Amino acid sequence: MGERTRLGLGVLGVALVLGALGDLLLRATPWGINFLLWVTVLVGLAVLLVRWGRVDTGGEGRWLIFVAIVFAAGVVLRDSPTVVFLDVLGVLISLSLAVWRGRVGSLRRAGIWDYVLGGLFTGVLTSAGPLPVSVADIEWREAVRVRWKVQALAVSRGVLLAAPLLLLFGALLVAADAVFERLIIDIFGFDLAQVISHLFLICSFAWITAGLLWAGLMARVPENLTIPRPRVVSLGIVEVGMVLGLLDLMFLTFVVIQIRYLFGGAGRVAATAGLSYAEHARHGFFELVTVTALALPLLLIAHWLLRTENQAHERLFKALAGIMIGLLFVIVASALQRMYLYQQEFGLTELRLYTTIFMLWISTVLIWFVLTVLRDRRERFAFGALIAGFAAIFAINAMNPDALIASTNIDRMEEGKRFDANYLITLSADAVPVLVESLPEIGDKRLWQDYTVKQALVYRWDTRRPDWRTWNLGRSRARQSVKNYLEDQARRAPYMSPQHQDRASIHRSDRVIHNMLWIKSAKWGISEATVTSG
Repeated sequence: MGERTRLGLGVLGVALVLGALGDLLLRATPWGINFLLWVTVLVGLAVLLVRWGRVDTGGEGRWLIFVAIVFAAGVVLRDSPTVVFLDVLGVLISLSLAVWRGRVGSLRRAGIWDYVLGGLFTGVLTSAGPLPVSVADIEWREAVRVRWKVQALAVSRGVLLAAPLLLLFGALLVAADAVFERLIIDIFGFDLAQVISHLFLICSFAWITAGLLWAGLMARVPENLTIPRPRVVSLGIVEVGMVLGLLDLMFLTFVVIQIRYLFGGAGRVAATAGLSYAEHARHGFFELVTVTALALPLLLIAHWLLRTENQAHERLFKALAGIMIGLLFVIVASALQRMYLYQQEFGLTELRLYTTIFMLWISTVLIWFVLTVLRDRRERFAFGALIAGFAAIFAINAMNPDALIASTNIDRMEEGKRFDANYLITLSADAVPVLVESLPEIGDKRLWQDYTVKQALVYRWDTRRPDWRTWNLGRSRARQSVKNYLEDQARRAPYMSPQHQDRASIHRSDRVIHNMLWIKSAKWGISEATVTSG
């Protein structure tokens, strides 16, 4: 048997194993330790295939398979839907780049187009599933020997001959004995819809895994995917200079106006006629985020289109781009100052926190743009931006956003500022320990329909018994915090258990609380069953 046929059969076998394991583990939601286990087994079996098939893995992307495991661990660590989404995205990007540059090629010197086209190329190959390896790589005449064919045909004929006899004698025996009938029903009385569901998940995971392994271990991946710039779409320094120069002038005008707000703070905002906090901060922040986010790709496209005929043209582009980046930093500072003022007035939310983190990431990438593109090292830019993105996801996992939001807003409550308890109880399990610890300060603050924060937390986190596959550190801590709180309350008032008192009052308003949690879940596009599964 040839080496390629042998490796191809190994890919199909591993894909079937991972398909069955995916149905067993990932069927349970929300994902937790099951996702980490599946990704770890995927990486482990891929490494075994590499050694078993003697696949050369000299590319820089091979190390990203371990980064994928680290991101998968984030799904076990945090319960926040946004954090989980970022972690899963990190896993997909890491595996995609590992497939693209695992055997050959460099990631550090790959251009932006290499990353974009490499991801698309990997996606197309993966979507093909087991078809390429089955059709092009496995020599089935080698794999299925003649004696195996004879034995397979003999077994098939035996099954066909035995089938009608089994049905005939089985029907008679079932009619003759009730115990035997119950045994047959227990063995073969399955739910057809459930069987189809299992088969669908097994085939889906096996299909994707087969395509991923084939693309990473067997497919012929081109070393260079960069698209050369056609001369007909290039621009001279006059056109590029006019675009950047006019934008610099507009940004400069905006910056001059913003300087007084940067140094004037809240007093300047309040003194400006007709300008409220909401108008100055909430409406302005996201527009400034959009400006900053669009300016970076504009500079990259302008540099790609620029037709440099001499060094003076290159120096002029660098000067105009440098001025724009300097002005963008002032715009970023203005945006962050606006968000700071708004948070001081109205508190912290997920949207406000994540857009602030995005602005900091954009600022880091702008600095990297100066250090690479403006220093004639454009080929290093994409890798640095990728590392900055990975670092941002790691930082988000480390800071525990929902707990930070709850802690910040509770501190504001203690200072006598605005406090939205309705929003806090819609946060994920990551915020529950902070909320439980602060229940004495929150007190019996009523929510939408005459129930308290304490009742909402007990309803959501004290009665659920999760599937072990969905175990998550954030959800485990939430349940343990509520349990410890109720036990502590019971010890302090043994003749009137707060646990019983809270649960009795919850029965009167549990549907209202459930509706509120469902509204929150609709924001993330998950089902009602997922919400109630804890």
